[in-house]
Amino acid sequence: MNKIYRILPVIHAFVGVGAIAGGLGAILNPNEPMGMSTQYLKNSPFDNFFIPGLILFTVIGLGNILSAILFRYKLKYQGYISSIFSWALIIWIVVQCIMLWAIGILHILYFIIGLIEALLSFLILLEQRLFPANIVLLIYNKFKKA
Repeated sequence: MNKIYRILPVIHAFVGVGAIAGGLGAILNPNEPMGMSTQYLKNSPFDNFFIPGLILFTVIGLGNILSAILFRYKLKYQGYISSIFSWALIIWIVVQCIMLWAIGILHILYFIIGLIEALLSFLILLEQRLFPANIVLLIYNKFKKA
């Protein structure tokens, strides 16, 4: 379990730094961040990348950095904190693919990273016997006895 407490904050920091960079690029140049045309947003509710960049910067970027920092304190509810930002990344990627009508290698990579974060977060909840892991354990033990 100590490996999870060493690996997961590194993953959160990696995602956070990348999201801060990408979000900042979209905030500073909302009409063509990193060379990406606003034409990609034709199927989305946005005219430019400012609002998506702001969300990427704050929720995905700062959220993952915060989660990584909080691992230092070994909080009782760290599994929940980590899980929230893991699922935020997964949802972000899915919504982004829907709005852009495109799936690239980075989408797949970050979706998998989000799933890994979510799995590791669940293992923390499992170790601490916190919801929903406690219910999974209860069901598992009932089937094991049968």
